[in-house]
Amino acid sequence: MNKTAQIKKNHQLIKAQKLIIVSVLIGFLSAFLGITLKKLTEYYEEIFFHHANVNPIFYIIFPVFGLSIIYFLRLYMFKEKENKGIKEVFESTQSKNKNLPSYKIPSHSINGLFTVIFGGSTGIEVSTVVAAATIGSVAQQKHNLFRQYKTELICAGVAAGITALFSSPLAGILFSFEVISKKMSRAFILTNLVAVGIAYALLAILKEEPLFAVSITTWHVRAIPYFILLGILAGINSVYLTKCVMFFKAKFAKIEVHYYKIIIGSAVLSISFFIFPQLYGEGYHAIKTLVGTSHTEIPLTITLAMTFIGIILLKPIVTSITLASGGDGGVFAPSLFIGAFLGLLLASVLNTYFNTQVIPLNFMVIGMAAVLSASIHAPFTSIFLVCGLTNNYTLFFPILAVCLISKYTAKMIYPNTVYTFLPKLSN
Repeated sequence: MNKTAQIKKNHQLIKAQKLIIVSVLIGFLSAFLGITLKKLTEYYEEIFFHHANVNPIFYIIFPVFGLSIIYFLRLYMFKEKENKGIKEVFESTQSKNKNLPSYKIPSHSINGLFTVIFGGSTGIEVSTVVAAATIGSVAQQKHNLFRQYKTELICAGVAAGITALFSSPLAGILFSFEVISKKMSRAFILTNLVAVGIAYALLAILKEEPLFAVSITTWHVRAIPYFILLGILAGINSVYLTKCVMFFKAKFAKIEVHYYKIIIGSAVLSISFFIFPQLYGEGYHAIKTLVGTSHTEIPLTITLAMTFIGIILLKPIVTSITLASGGDGGVFAPSLFIGAFLGLLLASVLNTYFNTQVIPLNFMVIGMAAVLSASIHAPFTSIFLVCGLTNNYTLFFPILAVCLISKYTAKMIYPNTVYTFLPKLSN
């Protein structure tokens, strides 16, 4: 009996060792992919956006060129193979037989990059998630032992990719749990901890800085009622984003000639960029500008208020049309963008017309987390993701409360997210 127990223990140890080794590999490759894609996107988006600002004719040229390149890549390089985005990650984890094919690594990486740098109003996050999930899926196919841990290894790739993008290992693990797996096991904990540990170590070696440099020192109890209001507004805006994505995807799906989709999509994007250049690409450049100006109290004029409202209302439309006309991306970056503008608008209204003396920067950061939480129904992911983005945990408890409020507000209005609705749609 003792000998049998020892053999079983040794077998479990060998299995754990093999899982750790493959998790190290998945973590490194997914993180390297995520960091590389992030760096390339930041570099080229800044160059192209600068050229478009100097010569606005590029607001017309870049969208049609970018969407056309993506279309021809899918047609000739990837042979019109299936490309359903995050839907395929769900399908793969829910099926023993369906795996993510390796072509999705270059497909989503390249298409996500081209979408954003040429102005597509989305982000590289979902492209990174699918590519990183594919790394985990390919790894589990290489050994019989790993096939029983298919979901865990896919989640390990996703967690490492999210960690690389947002410098937050907890956000990576929580996203894998809240959105992809929805169940916890010892294998999940082991593989994901190892993968995000490797990803975070790579970030430290490369000395990656937080995306947004903010200085948050305090928050006031008197702002709690206004935080609650922000959570409700964030929930409403997230439903608007979800509905826009579903509506425009359904409408564009009826257009049989793909190049008509590109022409219509490019026209809408170009006009939007002429009116609001902040909508170009992922929009992080606009958030950084807001962060810089939020320290200075600027009176809210009618013109400024209408600008903010226009941006908040138009962003979900241009994001949806980017995706519907062939772009690669998701709702991560748009949610953060909308949340930042929504938070600053609310703070400005409160300070200008009600003399509440709330801190605009706090409302921006909390708004980012709140809209993301409601958009993907993942409050804990959103908390640590935004705290990782800013490298600041001062607002942890307000963010926690507002993320829960926004999520349940959104669920009361409409139970689906873009992710939970996608399996019913072709993406």
